[in-house]
Amino acid sequence: MLPPDDLARQIDGLVHLDTQRAPNGLDLTVDRVYRTTGHGRLDFGGSEFQAAPREPLTPVLDDPDDDYRWWTLEKGAYIVEYNESLTLGEGQQARISPLERTLLAGAHHGTFVLDDGHDPLETLLVVTRMGCRLKENCRLSRLVVLA
Repeated sequence: MLPPDDLARQIDGLVHLDTQRAPNGLDLTVDRVYRTTGHGRLDFGGSEFQAAPREPLTPVLDDPDDDYRWWTLEKGAYIVEYNESLTLGEGQQARISPLERTLLAGAHHGTFVLDDGHDPLETLLVVTRMGCRLKENCRLSRLVVLA
């Protein structure tokens, strides 16, 4: 695994390295949230692939004096765009997994592996029946790069 400080050199858009640094990787933070508004399409060859349509959700201030806003998510599926983007070197793979705190807050996403860089990085977040609130720039997932 790539040490967090080495990994940080391959990431653009870090919000606060000292807070995002983890023993085995870096935490990814939420920049935008989209509601899925219809179905996507998958086929065998990929020529008929269509991503699920989406619409952006606007976060709201809890208090006019607050610096950051919140998204209040009901049960359902959402696309989360991270603040961070990733550049991978030759032979590197990245693994992105939900943080335990994400699961405990009532949301989850699958663990997935990337073998090329992505800008923007996104995941499909599933919110359970209890709902979940996300604050702007909250840490949601852990990125680990295997060299």
